[in-house]
Amino acid sequence: MTDTDFAARADEELLARLDNGVLWLTINRAQSGNAIPFYVRDRLIEHFKGAHADVAVRAVVLTAAGDRHFCTGADLAVRPDPKPQPEGAPDMIAGTAIQTMRAGFQQLMSVMQDCEKPIIAAVNGTAAGGGAMLVLAADLVIAAENARLIQVFVRRGLVPDGGAAYLLPRLVGLHKAKELMFFGDDLSAADAERIGIVNKVVPADQLQGTAKEWAERLASGPTKAIGWSKRLLHDALTLDREAFLREEGTYVELISHTLDSKEGVAAFMERRPTEFKGW
Repeated sequence: MTDTDFAARADEELLARLDNGVLWLTINRAQSGNAIPFYVRDRLIEHFKGAHADVAVRAVVLTAAGDRHFCTGADLAVRPDPKPQPEGAPDMIAGTAIQTMRAGFQQLMSVMQDCEKPIIAAVNGTAAGGGAMLVLAADLVIAAENARLIQVFVRRGLVPDGGAAYLLPRLVGLHKAKELMFFGDDLSAADAERIGIVNKVVPADQLQGTAKEWAERLASGPTKAIGWSKRLLHDALTLDREAFLREEGTYVELISHTLDSKEGVAAFMERRPTEFKGW
């Protein structure tokens, strides 16, 4: 298949629409467990990068078609055509696998974490492997009652990838992360909420409505304040105190120059509702 063919399939298998400031991304491969091939993964990366810079996007919802699977990871049955190799070159050159991972799910996790706009995962079913990584990388998670999260790598004799081992202990603590990754057991939506992976569990027929309510509330908020708060929260886990306080001071100074900051103060003084614009 050509790059054009893959691009057309990406548009069919990852639906995107902008509605009331919310970018809705829907993995549309229910017949394949919503596993994502490389071209859908790459399109997700493009959308998250675009959302970061697009002032029209003020929140993102990531969800999937059907009621059984959110995402069961990478679809390894679909691969790009191999590029021509010099004569005598081995099938696998040292470093190729690392480069592939860096450009794949590792990059997808990173762009989700770096996106200035808040990302909600609306988990409609099983999230396994790379699909569980999408849940961990989101900012807020709403799950249907039937949803399950599975750190499936150990079942296949594999080491976790896509940054899952980086994200999971930051959410649930080191010992719980080891339990989930060493055993690979199914984690119910209710248990995922109890240990802090999921923010809210709802009946399946309320999932989209709840995600819409949360996303539109975020989209009507002070976008820069939310985005820079996201950055501060992430960096608080890795920076030492002095470095963090310097970064905090930078964002406090920057936010004071936004129109939304001025609107927030004016609305408080005038005792009226705020009307944030996102800049």
